[in-house]
Amino acid sequence: MTTHTATSYDQLPIIDLSAADRGPQARTLLHAQLHSAAHDVGFFQLVGHGVTRAETDALLTAMRAFFALPEADRLALDNVNSPHFRGYTRTGDERTAGARDWRDQLDIGAERPARVPGPGEPPYWWLQGPNQWPAALPGLRAAALAWIDRLSQVAERLLRELLTAIGAPAGFYDPVFGAHAHPHLKLVRYPGSAGDGTDQGVGAHKDYGFLTLLLQDTVGGLQVLREDGRFHDVPPIEGAFVVNLGELLEVATNGYLLATNHRVVSPPGATERHSVPFFYNPRLDARVAPLPFPHASEAPGITTDPANPLYAEYGYNELKGKLRAHPLVAERHHGNLLTPA
Repeated sequence: MTTHTATSYDQLPIIDLSAADRGPQARTLLHAQLHSAAHDVGFFQLVGHGVTRAETDALLTAMRAFFALPEADRLALDNVNSPHFRGYTRTGDERTAGARDWRDQLDIGAERPARVPGPGEPPYWWLQGPNQWPAALPGLRAAALAWIDRLSQVAERLLRELLTAIGAPAGFYDPVFGAHAHPHLKLVRYPGSAGDGTDQGVGAHKDYGFLTLLLQDTVGGLQVLREDGRFHDVPPIEGAFVVNLGELLEVATNGYLLATNHRVVSPPGATERHSVPFFYNPRLDARVAPLPFPHASEAPGITTDPANPLYAEYGYNELKGKLRAHPLVAERHHGNLLTPA
């Protein structure tokens, strides 16, 4: 008698990155697990990453202090004032798939001087520029920039292990990162359900970089589209990052690695949820070459969406996303880049 066991969606694959340091046998098993998770699911939980509880607590303390500031202090950092899409977005002002996201957030990137595109230069250089910081909370700047540096290290190591896992050269994409990479950090608060009854914390989407490392609290609400065509909850694990692959890795492997749709359902009632997604992105002017790897002949091809074209240069993809997600910033600063309806 044959018993068929249904696939369990109670949890994503759990990957222990520290296994890379425990000898050849442990590293071989790590690569098998990474290969499966990235090829079959596009999402996993990462432990053994080396980020300490003290480092995490420093960021979370600064984040909660930011959202506890008076609204006037937060609105002083309104991203409508930034042509670089940096700063505070009040609840309901961001859009995903054309619908309102019920969350507020602070967008932070690498701290660099503004670069205004010159004649003939790509408009994505608008995405480089300074952050906006709250004068009443000087410690936030140090905590956030330290987090960007720390998670860039984790993501770099993870990407090299992932490429090795599928038989590709570990350092193949090193040249598109380095000192001019374009990491992005969001400090996000979901304030509970919207008054109109909608539960879109953030709508279904794929990320458009290489890797996303998410620190979520214990409230839950993140959901991932799985093989059965339904969205499934991602139960939080203490000390783990939820990792997902972005569209650049899917395109680079012709669909062998998956960028997976995910969303956040607003917590019930007045329950607050906090999360910190970190996006490991290459240089804005990076052209992402196809990855040479032995499974390329098995790649199914990428899912193309005429309404969401993917460009050769990374910066165009991020600019496209920002113009859609932040219409108020786009209208104030970048009306010449908007496509007439």
